[in-house]
Amino acid sequence: MHTPSGTNMYSPRRHFRSLFALLAFTLASPAISQSGDMPSGDLEDLKQEVLKLNRDLLVLEEDLLFPAQSQVAVYVSMDVGHFFDLDTVKLHIDNTLVETHLYTEHQNQALIRGGIQPLFKGNLKSGEHTITAYFTGIGPEQREFKRAATLELKKTDEPAVIELRITDSSGKQQPEFEVIEWPAP
Repeated sequence: MHTPSGTNMYSPRRHFRSLFALLAFTLASPAISQSGDMPSGDLEDLKQEVLKLNRDLLVLEEDLLFPAQSQVAVYVSMDVGHFFDLDTVKLHIDNTLVETHLYTEHQNQALIRGGIQPLFKGNLKSGEHTITAYFTGIGPEQREFKRAATLELKKTDEPAVIELRITDSSGKQQPEFEVIEWPAP
């Protein structure tokens, strides 16, 4: 929104300055309260206001960095995990590496128990995009296992949510890898 004079009423820089001024005041507040110039109740109210402003600032920053119309989020999930022990996932969007993650034993166990790990959050223009995930780990018979899965994504003005799903195929006794787009919220 602009004022009649053409200056921007909301400026992230102005908001940051205000927040830092309040934080500096809060850090200096023990000296003020010890001198008796400010009642402790007012000081506590001021601290709560700074915390609220910090939360608001984080929400605004998220909205500025990842606007809904260009937002894409990618998550990793694993079902069962008998035939595959995940080591790394490399995520490529339009043949460009955008994220790599090396998994610990603890993270593997969390995925096997049903956890969903956020892997990537970013922006994509509307249009056609190729999402490719490369999975590396230990497969059946304790052999190194590498596979890729791809999704052709038609990005619209809605946020896109992508799941990299690892499942066990009992019939094949091998892991299967899928890249799935969740329906728009």
